[in-house]
Amino acid sequence: MRYKHFTNANVDVSALAVGTWGMGELERYGYVKDENGKVTTKGILAARDDSIEAIQCALQNGVNLIDTAPVYGRGYSEMLVGDAIRDFDREKILISTKFSLVASAARPAARTGGGGSFKNIMEEVATSLALLKTDYIDFYFLHYPDPGTDIAETFSALNVLKKRGLIRYIGLSNHSQEQIEAAMEWADIDVIQPPYSMVNRNEEALMKWAKSKGIDSMTYGSLGSGLLTGAIREKPEFQKGDIRAGFYQKLYQQENFDKFLKLLNIMDDIAAKHNVPVAQVAINYSTQMDFVGTALCGMANAKEALENCKTFEWELSEEELTLLTNTLNENEIGLFKLLGF
Repeated sequence: MRYKHFTNANVDVSALAVGTWGMGELERYGYVKDENGKVTTKGILAARDDSIEAIQCALQNGVNLIDTAPVYGRGYSEMLVGDAIRDFDREKILISTKFSLVASAARPAARTGGGGSFKNIMEEVATSLALLKTDYIDFYFLHYPDPGTDIAETFSALNVLKKRGLIRYIGLSNHSQEQIEAAMEWADIDVIQPPYSMVNRNEEALMKWAKSKGIDSMTYGSLGSGLLTGAIREKPEFQKGDIRAGFYQKLYQQENFDKFLKLLNIMDDIAAKHNVPVAQVAINYSTQMDFVGTALCGMANAKEALENCKTFEWELSEEELTLLTNTLNENEIGLFKLLGF
């Protein structure tokens, strides 16, 4: 495993982190519908075991950061993380979670405003600590900006939590440079969490600026909705509700998808040369960038976790990095604004 030193936080973080968004997707991870369309819990125990084993395998192979959020399964993901780390040395594990989108597992309605209020933050942190079965959270992120709450109130609450030892570091997810600078007037900002991968490079300038301020980046979408695993080689037709039809809509437009396939051909050649899966090429590309602190990756089971960890047994050469970057630039891959939430 490779590690990077986070400047403002003054802590060493593994270049790969466990992302648990997928573990909170109920239907994908064991909840199924019977012939009448009713949700049942058939298979949920097996799915739960796979998720826990994935987290534990990653920890056993050098990963020291797990990222989650209340909105991932309305508390289910945080609960899984708490169960998975129960027998591990808590001091050797970094936990990242968030607030503002969902108040708690008991109050699951998504918030349109007020998620950054002092009252809500105190409620959410208490729920997250209980689900995670821990006394403190390492990285605590404002998941999205809350225009309905005065910024001074939000960061006053975070400073209180930090002073009480309930959180260690403050982070901002999905914020612009202007918003980060405004927050810096009220609190020490240690980390940001923007989307970044070879197929989504729009935040490079933001990440480089943040790095110059000692603010490190935890990047999500590191495998581009599965595209960068090499598993998708024909333009898919999405079913209703498939997140890729929204979040990654532009990437799957035919013109852009055809450009992506040119990149995939080069990734195939590099992967074959190193006798590794294509996903490892993508992870190495991101994490070899100095402005990337760690790449969050979903891991459905122990096999996937181990495969991702093995990425760091090798690295891309300067020639390979240049070839990939030139291909991205020449085909304008990852430079258009993807749709978000």
